[in-house]
Amino acid sequence: MASVSIGDYLPVTMDGVKRNGNSFWNDGRQNQDVGVGGQNWIVDDDYIATFGIKILEGRNFNMNMPTDSAAIIVNQKMVKELNIKNPIGAKIRNYATYTIIAVVEDFIFGNMRNEDVKPLALVIGGSPNMMSIKLKSDKMEQSIQEITNVWNKFSPNQKIQYTFLDEGFAMLYADVQRTQVIVSTFAGLAIFIACLGLFGLAAFVTQQRTKEIGIRKVLGASLLGIIKLLSTDFIKLIFIAILIACPIGWWAMNTWLQDFNYRISIQAWIFILAGIASMLIAFGTIFYHALKIGRINPVNSLKDE
Repeated sequence: MASVSIGDYLPVTMDGVKRNGNSFWNDGRQNQDVGVGGQNWIVDDDYIATFGIKILEGRNFNMNMPTDSAAIIVNQKMVKELNIKNPIGAKIRNYATYTIIAVVEDFIFGNMRNEDVKPLALVIGGSPNMMSIKLKSDKMEQSIQEITNVWNKFSPNQKIQYTFLDEGFAMLYADVQRTQVIVSTFAGLAIFIACLGLFGLAAFVTQQRTKEIGIRKVLGASLLGIIKLLSTDFIKLIFIAILIACPIGWWAMNTWLQDFNYRISIQAWIFILAGIASMLIAFGTIFYHALKIGRINPVNSLKDE
C-alpha cells in the first residue's frame, strides 16, 4: 500500500455520508461579522498526501509539533470568503481559535452541478470515522486480502465494509453518462432516418429527371455537370438547415452546461465540423444516384420515357 489516512470525510460524496456545517470568523470578529459557512474536517497528517490535495502555500500538519493542535489548513474559498490578505499565520475562529498554516487548492467535494466550491477547513486529530488506504494497482487483490485479515484479527464479529474512491467519482458523472448514451442513441437514430429519407428523395428526384438528364447528355453535358445539377438544390437546402440548427444547438448546449461548475466552452469548429460531415453525408448519398443515372446510355433513358 502507498499510504494510509484517517479522517471524518472523503473529498467526494459517498452514499450515506452527510457533510457537517460550521461557521467561521476572523479571530475577534465573531460578534461583529456574519459567520462564513463551511466544512470542518478532522484529519491526520497523511490525509493531504493520500488524496493528492495540492498545498499552494504553507506546510502540512506535523504530528510531532504540539502547536499543530491549534493549527488549521483552509482552502482558497475560505480565504476569499473571510477576506484574508495574508493567510499564513492568520487566526480564525470556529468553536476554538486556530492559526492558518497552509492554503490548499479548491476542489469540489459535492456534486458537479449547481454547487460551487465551498469553504473548507482541516484540523488535525484522530477521527474514528473512516480510514482511507491508497493501494498500488498491481497488487490490489492481495492488498485487500491483507487488510481484511488485519480487520478480522481486531474486529472478528464485524464484517469489513469498504468502497473505492473512483466509485464515488463515478457517481458524480453517472447522470451525465446516462445522458450521453441516450443522446448518442437518439442522435444516431435520427441521422440514420434522415439518411434513409435523403436516399429515397434523391432516388425519386433523379428518377423524375431521367429524360432531362438523357437530353442533356445528348447535348454534350458531362457526368460532372450532371452530378452538380442534381446536387446543387439538395446542398442549398442542407446548408440552410445547418444555418438554422447551429444557433439552436449552441443555445441548447450552453444552457445545459450552465449547470456545471467546471465546463468547456462551445467552440465554432464543432459546428463547422458537424456541418462539413452533414454535407459529406448528403453529397455522398446524392452522388451515388447521380453517378448511377449519369452512366445510363441517353438512348435507353429517352426510349424508356
